[in-house]
Amino acid sequence: MSQSPTNPLRAITGLAEFFGNRVLAMLDHIGATWFLLAEATRWFIRSFTHKKVRIGRAAIISQIVRVGVRSIFIISLVSGCVGLILALQMEPPLNEFGRSDAVANITGVAVLRELGPLIAAIVLTGFAGAAIAAEIGTMVVGEEIEALEAHALNPIRFLVVPRVIATVVSMTALAVLADLVAITAAWGISVTALNIPSQLYIDNTLEQVKLVDFLTGVGKGTVFGLLIGLIACTNGLRVTGGAAGVGKATTGTVVQSVVAIVIADLIFTAIFYAVGWV
Repeated sequence: MSQSPTNPLRAITGLAEFFGNRVLAMLDHIGATWFLLAEATRWFIRSFTHKKVRIGRAAIISQIVRVGVRSIFIISLVSGCVGLILALQMEPPLNEFGRSDAVANITGVAVLRELGPLIAAIVLTGFAGAAIAAEIGTMVVGEEIEALEAHALNPIRFLVVPRVIATVVSMTALAVLADLVAITAAWGISVTALNIPSQLYIDNTLEQVKLVDFLTGVGKGTVFGLLIGLIACTNGLRVTGGAAGVGKATTGTVVQSVVAIVIADLIFTAIFYAVGWV
């Protein structure tokens, strides 16, 4: 009975310690990601300013094929389905106001500004981000990273920079692809199933969509690609605990990348709203 008054205090202390440790771990991980970004940027700049420092083109192209080209089908499939869903979901309420043709206006803006780059980024996270983390994590477990350092080869230069460049380039291109596929799918279902004239749909899309809509979406895609590459490489390099650590890093990469992408999208939207680009 004499210990009962201290139990609530112990519970509160334990809870505070738990959340404190989680916050510190999160800040530590964010700091490691920023450090990796700084180091990768430094090596990227040095590749242009120092003749002896070169980032292997073959490695970059190989990663672009592995990360981007192999993602084309799945991203096209998902983006096409989203375009179909948008058109089919919006037509009934718009039809009540006699504006079924406004499907084109809404779809164009929604896809270019938000859904195109966001869908491509989430799919690329699961398709490529996890693979990058697992690959680098396996190298850490197999002591291949230590072998590179023993031969005076910087792992950030030879492993991280090509993968980050590949995710940035691939994500930018895949965002454009997702836009085109989603808008084309929405146009196809609108013309064939919703009885919206093809020319009217095209005219409404061109009238509503502006260059800023396209550029903001592509800009988001570039930043999303940078986040995916950095988070995947950071988790891979921080692997501990053997095979279990590789699995944990892979799972963490997907979760952290999706959260980071959504938060970055929110920040972009708030900025665009503040400057009047919405």
